[in-house]
Amino acid sequence: MARRNNDHLSISDLLKEFVDNNKLQPGLDKVNVKDAWAQMMGNGVNNYTTAIQLERDTLYVQLSSSVLREELSYGKDKIIKMLNESLGKDVIKKLVLR
Repeated sequence: MARRNNDHLSISDLLKEFVDNNKLQPGLDKVNVKDAWAQMMGNGVNNYTTAIQLERDTLYVQLSSSVLREELSYGKDKIIKMLNESLGKDVIKKLVLR
């Protein structure tokens, strides 16, 4: 059973403690990265995105358009920076476009 405190804690503090105690943060990061990609890149890029996968600190993005993949490869550093800012922490260190 979880310990019970008599202190009054906010729900956000309790959720953070729960996530930390159960080591759920990596799974939440994977979901948040997918959402951030969809939001930051827009419908034009999302239509050609077939798969997004976060492994450790590398984001793998599979695209169905070779032209778009080449175009995005020129701005990898900017994309990483935008996604990390959207997430609020440095989750992504490397971007691999497939």
